[in-house]
Amino acid sequence: MKTPSWVHKRLSSRPLMTRIPFRMEGRKHGSKLLDPFSSSSTHGEYHNCTGIINTFGAYQTYYESGELFTASSSSISWIGAIQSSFLLLLGIITGPLYDAGYFHTLVYGGILLLNIGQMMLSLCTKYYQALLAQGFCIGIGAGTAYIPGVAILSGYFTTNLAIANDMNRTDFAGGILYPIIFHRLLDRIGFAWTVRALGFVMFATSAIPLIIFRPRPKPPTKRKLVDLSAFKEPAYTSFVIGAAMTAITINIPFYYIQYYAISNSIASRELGFYLLSVMLTGSFFGRVLPNLLANRIGPFNIIFICTVMSGCLCLAFVNNFSLAGVTVAATLFGFFSGAYVSLPPTCYVRLSPTRSVVGTRMGMGFAIAMIGNLLGPPLAGLILREKGWNSMWIFAGASSMVGACGMMASRNIQGQWKLLAKL
Repeated sequence: MKTPSWVHKRLSSRPLMTRIPFRMEGRKHGSKLLDPFSSSSTHGEYHNCTGIINTFGAYQTYYESGELFTASSSSISWIGAIQSSFLLLLGIITGPLYDAGYFHTLVYGGILLLNIGQMMLSLCTKYYQALLAQGFCIGIGAGTAYIPGVAILSGYFTTNLAIANDMNRTDFAGGILYPIIFHRLLDRIGFAWTVRALGFVMFATSAIPLIIFRPRPKPPTKRKLVDLSAFKEPAYTSFVIGAAMTAITINIPFYYIQYYAISNSIASRELGFYLLSVMLTGSFFGRVLPNLLANRIGPFNIIFICTVMSGCLCLAFVNNFSLAGVTVAATLFGFFSGAYVSLPPTCYVRLSPTRSVVGTRMGMGFAIAMIGNLLGPPLAGLILREKGWNSMWIFAGASSMVGACGMMASRNIQGQWKLLAKL
C-alpha cells in the first residue's frame, strides 16, 4: 500500500487554519505571542499529564519498601498500569468531544481531577486508597486533558507543527524533574507532603496553558468512533498488533529499574533513585532524534529498528549486576523506547487512506495498545515473584521482539516486501 496521496498535497485553497509561520494570533485584545512560547505553554499541561505518570517508577520503589502499605509487586504495578492506560483509552471519547468544541470543559475538568487525585494520594495509607486516587482519579484526569493539550497546537501552527509536537512531547520537565523532586523531598518532609508539593507544582505549571490558550474555530465535523473496515487492511492490523505487543514492554523498565538496582545492591538507595531520571533523559532525546531520521528513512523503518533495540536492551539487564552496565542499558532503553511515543501517530497517518479517518484509526490503535499497556507491568510483577528478575527481563524483551515483527510485517506489506523502501 503506497503512502496516501493526500499526505503529500498542500493545504487546499480554503484551509482549516490560517498560515501563521512564527506567531500566534486571534487572542483577545489583539495580543500576539511567539510560537515557541505557545509550544512551551502547552508543554506545561502535557508534562503534567504524562510526567506524573512517567514518575510512577519512583512510587513503585517506595511502595515496595512497605512503609505506606504492604502489597505485591504485581498489585503495585496495577496502579501505574491503570493510570497510564486511561491516558490512551479516553482519547476515543475526548477526541470527538474536542472536535465538538468542549476544549475548556475537558482541560479544566482533567486538570481538576489531576490535582484532586494528587492531593488525595497524600492522605492514603492503604493499597485500595492509592489505587483509587493515583490509578483512577489521576489517570482519568490525565486522559481527559491529554488530547486537547496535544490537538490545540494544530490551530496555532502550520509549517512548524511537527517541531511544535516534538517540543511538546519531549516531556523534559515532568518526566525528568518529578522523580528527582520526589526523591529529594521524601526523606526530608515525608511521603504526604512530598506528594502535596508535587501537586502544588502541577497546579502552578497547569495555570499557564489555562490562561494562554483559546481553541481556533473550525468547521463542525462528525467523526466515527470506530472504523472496523480498517481491520480488513493487513498493514493496519499488523501494525496495531505490533504496537500492542510493544506496549507490554514499554513501561516495565520504567517501573522496575529503581527497584532492580536497589534490591540487588547494584546501587545505593540514594543513587538508585536517579536511574529513572537517567532513563527518562534518554527518552527525551529518543522522542526527537528518531523523528528527524524518519523524514529521511521512513517512520516504519525507524520504529522497527527502535523496537528491536528496545527488546535487546531489556535482555541486556539479564544477569547485569554492574552499575555501569545497568546505567548504560537504562539510558539506551530510554532513548530507543522514546520512538514508540513519538512515531506511531505518523505511522497511523500513513496507514489512513483519507484525512477524515486519521483520528478514528489513531484512536482505535491507541485503545488496543492500551491492553498491552495495562497488562504488561502487572504480568512482569507476577513473573518477578514466581521466577525472578531474569525471567521478567526476558519476558519484556520477547514481547518487544514480537511487536517489532508486527511492525515489520506492516512495513513490508506497504512496501511490497522491498528491502530498501522508504516507509
